[in-house]
Amino acid sequence: MIRIFILSVIVTSCLFEAAKGQATGDRKLVWSDEFNYAGLPDSTKWSYNTGGHGWGNHEKQFYTGKRLQNASVKNGVLSITAVKENFEGANYTSARLVTKNKGDWKYGRIEVKAKLPKGRGVWPAIWMLPSDWKYGKWPVSGEIDIMEHVGYLPDSIFGTVHTGAFNHRDKTQKGSDFFAKDVADRFHVYALDWNENKMDFYFDDKMYFTFKNEKESEQEWPFDQRFHLLLNIAVGGDWGGKEGIDDKIFPQKMLVDYVRIYQ
Repeated sequence: MIRIFILSVIVTSCLFEAAKGQATGDRKLVWSDEFNYAGLPDSTKWSYNTGGHGWGNHEKQFYTGKRLQNASVKNGVLSITAVKENFEGANYTSARLVTKNKGDWKYGRIEVKAKLPKGRGVWPAIWMLPSDWKYGKWPVSGEIDIMEHVGYLPDSIFGTVHTGAFNHRDKTQKGSDFFAKDVADRFHVYALDWNENKMDFYFDDKMYFTFKNEKESEQEWPFDQRFHLLLNIAVGGDWGGKEGIDDKIFPQKMLVDYVRIYQ
């Protein structure tokens, strides 16, 4: 009986290690933030996009920089916080953190463990933009939305790809959604596995969308260049505010346990 139990433990351990290796593709961790400090996000890894001009989607927030009310680290977790307040002519504040020129990658596995905000009007995102814009302005150089969530659809997360040929402006974007009823109550891992042939999108260990490189042109696949990561909560906007904004929900937070990049 003891021998069987030990064998079972060994087999289980081996299966776990095999699954772990498969998940990261037996690759090396090349960049991470475990948020094992306190205060503002690590300035050697994160910068800020700032402003309140709508960000191309008629969003209502002002993104602030180096402001603890909107971006702070404590107890091993990054908090990105959307607040209902008057600031620089906007009625809401939030933060949009970026790794550009501090973390830029061509191919790899991107993992972000996060718990999402909730309520009508919030629009959190974990996504990537090109660092060099080699092929031209958006959408031609590409956009990778690893995770988007809108508060009026509390049970769904979305993974989407935008290119010159496939984008929401022309209603040709490529993507899929995943039903997940507890994204605001528990941490989940949102991941992208990206190589020269395809992108696989994951919710925890479940792959729910694949975008393949059909080897046509940069209009379909501009993803042979460096991209950087963005983390943010938008308020309102063409999609996030489609059903209005419930001011009673604020403040709302996106909590991030870690960010890990493997290559």
